[in-house]
Amino acid sequence: MTDLFPIQYSTLSAKALGRFVAQRYGLKDATCSFLMRGVSDTYRIDTKAGTQYILKVYRRTHRPLSEIKGEVELLDILHQQDAKVSFALKDKHGEKIQEFKAPEGIRHGILFTYAPGKTVRHLSNEQVQIVGREMAYNHNITSQIQLMYPRPTYDIYTTLLSPVQALEPAFATYPEGYKYLRELSDRVICKMAGFDARFWNYGYCHYDYLPKNFHFDEHDRFTLFDFDFAGKGPLVNDLMSFQVHFFLHIVHSFLTQREASRQWDLFLKAYQSGADISDEEIAAIPYLGLMFWTFFLRYQYEHYDDWSNNFFNDSHLQRMVAWLKRWEELYCDF
Repeated sequence: MTDLFPIQYSTLSAKALGRFVAQRYGLKDATCSFLMRGVSDTYRIDTKAGTQYILKVYRRTHRPLSEIKGEVELLDILHQQDAKVSFALKDKHGEKIQEFKAPEGIRHGILFTYAPGKTVRHLSNEQVQIVGREMAYNHNITSQIQLMYPRPTYDIYTTLLSPVQALEPAFATYPEGYKYLRELSDRVICKMAGFDARFWNYGYCHYDYLPKNFHFDEHDRFTLFDFDFAGKGPLVNDLMSFQVHFFLHIVHSFLTQREASRQWDLFLKAYQSGADISDEEIAAIPYLGLMFWTFFLRYQYEHYDDWSNNFFNDSHLQRMVAWLKRWEELYCDF
C-alpha cells in the first residue's frame, strides 16, 4: 500500500521549519522550537544574535486563506499607525504568508515579530491603565477602516444563537446544563433587545483581550499579539473580554470582587481618556460576556479532535455552566 492514509492534522517539523525560515527570510543560524498546539501551531524562532520571532502555522480547518490575509492586513494597518502590536514580516521575496504542503493539504504560516517581555497574570495598577489606553488607541484606528479581506463577524447570531444550537449534542449526558444554557440564551436575547445598538462603536475588535495575548517588558512597554479571533463587531467586545480576566481572578481567588471592581474602574477611566464609549455599551458588557463564553464553548466543542480533546468532557461542561452562573450572579441584572 503506497497511498497515505487520510490525515486531518499533522505537526510540521520544527527543525525543517527552522531551515525554511533561515533560507526564506535570510536569518543565519536560525533555530526553531515548537511552543504549543492551540488554535494554531506556534513555534519560536531564535537566532545566534539573540533575536526572536514567532512562527504561526494555521490549521487547515480553522482559517481560510482569505481570513489569514485579513489578519495580516489588519496588523499592517495597526503597525503603520504606531499601534503596539506584533505584525507579519516579509520574506526575501516580499511575501508575508507562507505555504506548506502538509499531508492533510496546504497549510499557511506567518513569521511575526516577537512581543518583548512576558505575560503578566497579576497586573499592576499602571499596567491595567496601559491596557485601557492602548485598547482605546487601537479602537480609534479599527473603527475607521474596512478591510479588503474578510474577517469573522460578531453579533448575536454568531456568538449566541448559532453556538447554543450547535452545542446541543455536547450536552447529551448533561441535559440539565443544556436546559440552563437555552434559558440563559433567551434571557440574553431579551436583554440585548432593550439596547439601541445602532449608536454603538463598531469596527475590528481583537475579541480575546486577555493577558495571555499581550506582553509587558521590564519597562512596562506593552505589545498585543494573537489576532486569530479578530473580527468585526461592537468594539465594546474588547472591554468585555478584558473583564473576563478580572472574573477569572475572582473565580480563582486571586482578587476579591471589591479589588477586581477597583481595577476595572482604573481600566475603564484609562480607556475613556482615549476613546468614547456610551453608558449603554458599558451596561451591555455583562450580556456580551455570556455570549463570549458561549461562542468559545462552541469553538472548543467543534475543534475537539484537533485541539481540545484533553479537557472537553462532562466535567468541563459542568465547570463552564458553573462559571456562566457565577458571571450571571456577579454582573447581570435580568
